[in-house]
Amino acid sequence: MIFRRALSVVAAAALLPLAAGTAEAASRATRFATFNASLNRNAEGQLVSDLSTPDNTQAKVIAEIIQRSRPDVLLINEFDYDAAGAAARLFQDNYLSVGQSGAQPITYRYRYTAPSNTGIASGYDLNNNGAVVTTPGAPGYGDDAFGFGAFPGQYGMVVYSKYPIDVRGIRTFQKFLWKDMPGAALPDDPATPEPADWYSPEELEVFRLSSKSHWDVPVRIGHRTVHFLVSHPTPPTFDGAEDRNGRRNHDEIRLWADYTNPGRGGYIYDDRGCRGGLRPGEPFVIAGDQNADPHDGDSYQGAIHQLLDHPKIDGTFAPSSAGATEAAALQGGANATHKGDPKYDTADFADTAPGNLRADYVLPAKRLRVTGGGVFWPVSSDPLSRLTGVFPFPSSDHRLVWLDAKP
Repeated sequence: MIFRRALSVVAAAALLPLAAGTAEAASRATRFATFNASLNRNAEGQLVSDLSTPDNTQAKVIAEIIQRSRPDVLLINEFDYDAAGAAARLFQDNYLSVGQSGAQPITYRYRYTAPSNTGIASGYDLNNNGAVVTTPGAPGYGDDAFGFGAFPGQYGMVVYSKYPIDVRGIRTFQKFLWKDMPGAALPDDPATPEPADWYSPEELEVFRLSSKSHWDVPVRIGHRTVHFLVSHPTPPTFDGAEDRNGRRNHDEIRLWADYTNPGRGGYIYDDRGCRGGLRPGEPFVIAGDQNADPHDGDSYQGAIHQLLDHPKIDGTFAPSSAGATEAAALQGGANATHKGDPKYDTADFADTAPGNLRADYVLPAKRLRVTGGGVFWPVSSDPLSRLTGVFPFPSSDHRLVWLDAKP
């Protein structure tokens, strides 16, 4: 029932005139972007309340970053889900549609949101601490939920698009079970001799791979359809020797690697029961906070290289910024020992550990032609650095990442 309600919001938007879906639109590059905007709140309904007026300081800053970057198709991570889609609508009406500090308003006539596994009680002791917590907001509740969250939908996702979304063609993979991935990197309890037994057989019968969800959102750009493949894998931290989050992060990333590789996605089933990956030759763009750096951090077995080195994905162009290089030098700490070039960083994490990382990606299919891209991370001398600095407070610890590509 809740899923059908989410779809109804999008269906209404899809009935608008297809002004953006013209041959002219298809002839120019499309700007795809991802932004972990930290528009999550501590209580259910609080984000809707905060966005109900045009006065929320953080939302104004997030909206201005989007207005300055001007993506055509945008994924926002950490945007609390509500079944009516009210938060997604209010952010458009009260913030994106209002010019912020001299920036031009930006209008997305199409949007999509759907349930997230975050904050949905599993009914099992998933962190193996001897207690099953099923009361939202109670200590330990998030660790026993299908995805970490204090209430259902916390840390959700939303897609905004200037181009029509093919609602009927959307595929979601919220309920795909981790055990159904061949060769899954299931975590092992180091205190027992049995392999891959952190989760009991009963838990594996219900345990979902996606910590939020995976969505295939087809976007009609002119006469072509580009599949916007979006997700937000769990951070590969906040666990123990079993590395349950690191392994889950790896396999959440692997899902898109297999989905886009003909012949390897046959095991994948969506929430409607349809099986298989993307059809050969279909153009796509993968976007999201993958919580995985190519060189640094705590990733399991180089998780992000499953996409960067993929035969069907163009991982050669890496968006960058001068602000990230400056920040790493000024902040020091863990940044001084990193192997990766700091200009590619997209997240401003703690200087002690893990330091700043490349966590957010927009990765196109090789059949698309990349014409540019970047990371919204201005240097400190740039007046726009106020949007990523400490005044009035950091808008997010992540930066907006964009890529321009032609089908």
